[in-house]
Amino acid sequence: MRIRILRPGGQATAELQATPTSEALWAALPIDSNACTWGDVYFDAGLSPPREPDAAQVVDPGTVAFWTDGDSLALPFGPTPISHDGECRLASPCNLLGAPDGDPAVLRTVRDGDATRVERA
Repeated sequence: MRIRILRPGGQATAELQATPTSEALWAALPIDSNACTWGDVYFDAGLSPPREPDAAQVVDPGTVAFWTDGDSLALPFGPTPISHDGECRLASPCNLLGAPDGDPAVLRTVRDGDATRVERA
């Protein structure tokens, strides 16, 4: 399952693993939302999946994740306000969905409130 994330100034693509949350996201596409930033980019996805057993709070930059506490798709690209020693620490454990194609640092250009669309690629 490949997705495209459209944002002002560009786009990114990612490959999703076969997980229950990935499949729910895939079925709900396309999703239009406004971005929020917090050392990562996240946005409301209109889904409320349960936390999966392999959910993680500290992830590699570029991990495509789903923040179940906030019903949001999360795209971490660097340290957040609660990170230690440069790690990518999310607000709480998130379901792990996949990885982007390319450098996740391109998401640094996304600003709070930017219109964002996720669609099938």
